[in-house]
Amino acid sequence: MTSDFRIGDSPANDFEIGESRARDLRDGDSPVNGSPAGRSPAAAPPAESRLRAYARLGKLDVYDYYPAVAVALSALVPPAGRPVPGALTASALFLCGSVFVIMAMVALDDVTGYRDGSDIANYGPDDPLRNKRRKPLVSGELTVPQALAFARVTAAVGALLWTGATLAAPYRPLWTLVLLAALFVVSLQYSYGLRISYHGFQEAFICGLGVGMVMATYGLAAGRFSGFLLVQAVLFGFGPLMFGVYSNTNDIPGDRAVGRPTVAALTSPRGNALFVGALSAAEFLLGVSACATGLAPWWFVPLMLPVTALRTHQYLVGFRTGDVMRARRIGFRAHRVGFVLLIAANLLAGAEATA
Repeated sequence: MTSDFRIGDSPANDFEIGESRARDLRDGDSPVNGSPAGRSPAAAPPAESRLRAYARLGKLDVYDYYPAVAVALSALVPPAGRPVPGALTASALFLCGSVFVIMAMVALDDVTGYRDGSDIANYGPDDPLRNKRRKPLVSGELTVPQALAFARVTAAVGALLWTGATLAAPYRPLWTLVLLAALFVVSLQYSYGLRISYHGFQEAFICGLGVGMVMATYGLAAGRFSGFLLVQAVLFGFGPLMFGVYSNTNDIPGDRAVGRPTVAALTSPRGNALFVGALSAAEFLLGVSACATGLAPWWFVPLMLPVTALRTHQYLVGFRTGDVMRARRIGFRAHRVGFVLLIAANLLAGAEATA
């Protein structure tokens, strides 16, 4: 399994080949005792600092879930422009905690992917465009015990920061507390422990994590539920989902080999193309439905049209041209344009309300 959103590689690293193919893991390598079995450490890329290896393990260069906090807070800008007491502190603690929880999640994801061999397959010589340094276990820079220790520490810090966020928050509605607990538990079970992503829930989780982060921030800061913000939260969650499904398309052989039931691995190429196309259409139709039912202002769909255009381009590149990894990078761009437009939508709605 890969954790490239799935959970997260930066698109800038798709073509960081770095070392020659001769330095990649050779055919037949298998994970034993934290290093590829039967191979000399010389097969790994040149060593880098341990701190940098841990940063790669935690995918610190991938930030695409963290703007969820900004999307939620943009819906709270009061008419006078004054911050809600305690909301900013709670949101800052939640954001910092989210970084640590996600670092723990992707570290555990890498441990499972290394142990079952899927990361070695997906980042080995058969796929030279995937940068092996993205996987410190595959490159030999970290061992499994080190990765597990890193995951435990970051999970504990994340739990403490999220607890601090609830204590500092101006509101603590029950649904938000339940949501926070569920986010923490499910994130750590994504591909470790219960291994949720191995039981057919991977795509739902990738979207749901983004939805949960937006709504948890809003619940702690506002203490109420908002239908319009829920629509935005789902659209925000669609961002990681819509580059995750292209990663899954690229990683079909490795996922099938370890029995990870992504839609791409379970269906035919045509079935997978139809699934991704349906998701792309659903993203647009959600905005249309929100406008039609009054949950969103009439101008919400026109505002989000740049995302629709990028999503159409992404699909054509991925399934008409056949360049899946380029389509994946377009997905990152669509998500980043999308959350900026969601923030703009909240600011515009706030301005309309006070006009």
